[in-house]
Formats: sequence, structure tokens, C-alpha cells
Amino acid sequence: AGLAGLSTAKYLADAGHKPIVLEARDVLGGKLAAWKDEDGDWYETGLHIFFGAYPNVQNLFAELGISDRLQWKEHSMIFAMPNKPGEYSRFDFPETLPAPLNGVWAILKNNEMLTWPEKVKFAIGLLPAMLGGQAYVEAQDGLTVSEWMEKQGVPDRVNDEVFIAMSKALNFINPDELSMQCILIALNRFLQEKHGSKMAFLDGNPPERLCMPIVNHIQSLGGEVRLNSRIQKIELNPDGTVKHFALTDGTQITGDAYVCAAPVDIFKLLVPQEWREISYFKRLDKLVGVPVINVHIWFDRKLKNTYDHLLFSRSSLLSVYADMSLACKEYYDPNRSMLELVFAPAEEWIGRSDTEIIEATMLELAKLFPDEIAADQSKAKILKYHVVKTPRSVYKTVPNCEPCRPLQRSPIEGFYLAGDYTKQKYLASMEGAVLSGKFCAQSIVQDSKMLSRRSQESLQSEAPVASQL
Repeated sequence: AGLAGLSTAKYLADAGHKPIVLEARDVLGGKLAAWKDEDGDWYETGLHIFFGAYPNVQNLFAELGISDRLQWKEHSMIFAMPNKPGEYSRFDFPETLPAPLNGVWAILKNNEMLTWPEKVKFAIGLLPAMLGGQAYVEAQDGLTVSEWMEKQGVPDRVNDEVFIAMSKALNFINPDELSMQCILIALNRFLQEKHGSKMAFLDGNPPERLCMPIVNHIQSLGGEVRLNSRIQKIELNPDGTVKHFALTDGTQITGDAYVCAAPVDIFKLLVPQEWREISYFKRLDKLVGVPVINVHIWFDRKLKNTYDHLLFSRSSLLSVYADMSLACKEYYDPNRSMLELVFAPAEEWIGRSDTEIIEATMLELAKLFPDEIAADQSKAKILKYHVVKTPRSVYKTVPNCEPCRPLQRSPIEGFYLAGDYTKQKYLASMEGAVLSGKFCAQSIVQDSKMLSRRSQESLQSEAPVASQL
């Protein structure tokens, strides 16, 4: 019951179907999952940001009547300055200018991160993407960000000042691993849409503030959402189509159509042996989830050197962070700060203890807040912390992944996939998850006559045959 599965079910219910959503865990949200601790405070799987360039997510909020739950921040991108501890550099997008002029203005006005010669070379390097459109963007899938920069003659400092932060924010990995296609898709959206890079926070915890309205909508139209319903096996008919989903508690779930909206790493474990040599499924081997760690630290005081906004740390260990006591309505606290931070890349840290991760985080925070935080807690003191580890999160967008991403309609009649790893233009993101669910539902609706016929034939074949004596 992440965004892909809930989106699929929502749009199927809108089309008059009766979906049954099976969630393995006892919490909604998938990668949006969050939990409440004994003090009543929430801690989340990730620091979730909604962009203006997420039309399908915004449509979903509007359709559910909850658009007011998106807390839009001022149209800026704010970067910490590692060489000037405690200082920040801003890219401010003026409301009075249309795209792409507002983005050009934001870049030209910032003289702290890139020099004028670097800006010019960066712009020249991006010209093919601006002129070539989507075809050019897709053709860069085979190059890492670092390789593309070298090919285009973009200065290394653009990588150091901008692309490292962007790469870690988009896919939790560094530019020497990330496919350039990922960066170009984001830049295209940000430059082509006036509010494309404008950011919003959800006004509270995702399971209650976003997922439950979707569940309520599904149930109001006759669908079901069941927690603690883990699939153990996809059982097949003799012809290789799905017979039923077998759950770990022994329950068998049958339907006219079957969808797997689990993360790609989990789905690969469920793929029946009979399907494994089919190229559609075999190509999934290339898609592997990336590890990520989300850190929450509650301090004994209100930190002053922060903003009501997402901040790019530009740290070697941390990606983005936010003071959620400012940025999120439900988590607001006038007296104490709660920093939520994405620890990435996390591959070398995912197996380490929470204590080690917090110690490393505090060392980085001492650089970001030199007047307020010290690694030994001689300044701001930690009241408590939560560390959430996801060993396999969104798929790792390394070069040459694009041909391996599957369409939502599989070659198996009546079986479909949803998830941000499936084919849609927003890659690994909340927008991608929602759009994949919409595409999946559309495919099922298009196939509904065939699916209904198959179900009728199956029922007839299973009916007892009367014998005349």
C-alpha cells in the first residue's frame, strides 16, 4: 500500500472496479511509511518533498480534496556552504518571470557557488538538452553524470557545487554512479515549468495525511485495503497465467486481474520460476534498490541557523535535511528543533549501528551549525533520535537501466506491475509511483473485457459436469 499500489487501486475504483489492496506490513505508505513513538512523535522512512513539477501527485491531492495539506515553501533552492561553515547560498526564482527565465535569473543572480565563466560553460553544456528535448535526454541514459560533464566540457566545480547535491537528493548516490538522464529529466522539468522546482512539505505524517484519504476513497467505492496480508507465492494455472495469490496465513486471493506494486527487489523474489526466463522479467535483474538511511534528531533547544525549507547539506555523508519543527505543521514546536536528515550514500553505513550513524551525523551537523551544535553535545543536546534504515529503497538509476524498466502490462495475460521502477517519465519518485499506478489502472481498464471473459471461462472450467446415466 505505497503510492503506486494505492494509486492503482484508486483509479480502478474510479473506473467502477472493486480492487483489493494487500499490504504486507501493519502500516500504510510503503516508502512513505511512518511510525509514532511512545512520546507521540512521528519518524518517517524518508524526507518527502513534493515538487511543482509533479502534476499527477497534485491532481491526486485535488481529487481527494486535500490540496491544502501541501505546505508550499518560497520558490528557492538553498545550499549550505562547506567552505563557510554556518552560511548558505540561495537560488531564488522570481514569481514575476515565466520559465525558463525565472530559472536563468536564479542562476545568474547567485555568485557564491559558480563563477561567470563556469556558468557560461555549464549553459553551453546544457544547450543540446534544451534543443534536443526528450529524445536527447533519453539518449544520455548510458552516461554517468561525471562522464557527461567531461564529454560536454562542463567544469569540475559544477559537479562539486551543484551535481553532487542534486545526485544525492534525486537517487541517494554520487555523480560518478548516477545516469545523466536522471539529472536532465529534473532540470528539464525545473526549467520548463514556472513552478517546477517549487517545493512543498506534507503538513503531517504520510500514512494519516495522504495514504488514509486514498484508502477511504477506495473503500467508499467498494474496494478493500487489508494490512498484515503478505504474499508468499504467486500460484499459476497450467497455461502460466495467475491462479491466485497465496498469502503467508494460508489465504488464497483470486481476482480478474492481478497487480504487483511491491518494490522491484521484493517482486523479483516473488517471480514464479516459470516466468524467470521471459525477457520482460529477466531484464529486472539490472534494477536494484539503493540503500538509504533517514535520521531524526530531537534537540533540547530551537536552532536558529535554519529555514522553513528544504536544505542541501553538501556534506559527504548527508544529502538534504530540514528542521521539521518549522517545515511541517503537525511537527511544529516553538521551543525545540527536530532535524530530519537523509544519510546518503548509505551503502557503507547501512550495516552500522544507530549510535555510529548518529555520531557521524553530529560531526557533520557541527559544520552546518558551528555556533549551536558540537559533536560532543557541549552545545545543543540530543533529547532522542530515531534512525530508519531502508536496505533497498528506490531503484538505483545507474546507466543503461532504462531498457530494463518494464511496461505496466506484462506479457502474462491478467498480470500487471506498478511502481516507480516501471516505465514512466519521472523515474524513481513519488510522482513516478503515482503515474505508474495510473498507467497500470488504465491498462487494466483497457483489458477489462478480455479479463472478464477469462474469468468466466475459468469459472466454467471449474464447474462440476453433470453425467447422464
